[in-house]
This record gives sequence, C-alpha cells and structure tokens, in this order.
Amino acid sequence: MYAVIEDSGCQFKVGKGDTIRVDLRDLPDDADTIEFDKVLMIGGGDAPKIGQPYVEGAKVTADLIDEVNGQKVTIIKFRRRKNYRRKAGHKQPYLQIKVTDIVG
Repeated sequence: MYAVIEDSGCQFKVGKGDTIRVDLRDLPDDADTIEFDKVLMIGGGDAPKIGQPYVEGAKVTADLIDEVNGQKVTIIKFRRRKNYRRKAGHKQPYLQIKVTDIVG
C-alpha cells in the first residue's frame, strides 16, 4: 500500500517503512510522531482512492527520526573586470521521518 501526500507545497509518494525528508517545522518538544492529513491518493489495493482534492478520512502517520541538513548549495556572484566577487553557501534544514502507518 502506498499514498501520495502533500506537505509544504510538495508531493511525496510514500509506503509503509519509507524514510523521507520534509521541510523543517516547529514541533513541541515531546512530539515524536507527525500526522499528514492531506492525502491526495491511496493505492496498492484493489482500486486506488483518488481525492478531490484530498481523500476523506485518510491520514499518514510517521515517526520523527532526526533533524538533518541537505547538501550545500554554493552561490557565486561575479562581475568581470570590476573586481566584484561574492561567494556564499547554504544548507537547507529538513526533518527526516519514517512512515509507520497509512490509514484510509
């Protein structure tokens, strides 16, 4: 069984036991699970359930593993013959989660 969920404007196809990275968000200190209620589609059974826009009563539960950073992105600004060079870097923070249950 798999589900297509929406989170922060991105769509993810997840199955039970999958590990994915979603955008970092503020969570309570004692939170160890996250529920996604914006389920666009559930498949893998007899017939897929497709929401308009979301499947009613469906949710995906995931355990929080860790906060991780993505790959480094380097930004370089350069103007030739003007002695102008700027270099900066950025690592996007993510939440790494493991899908535990798909209800729908």
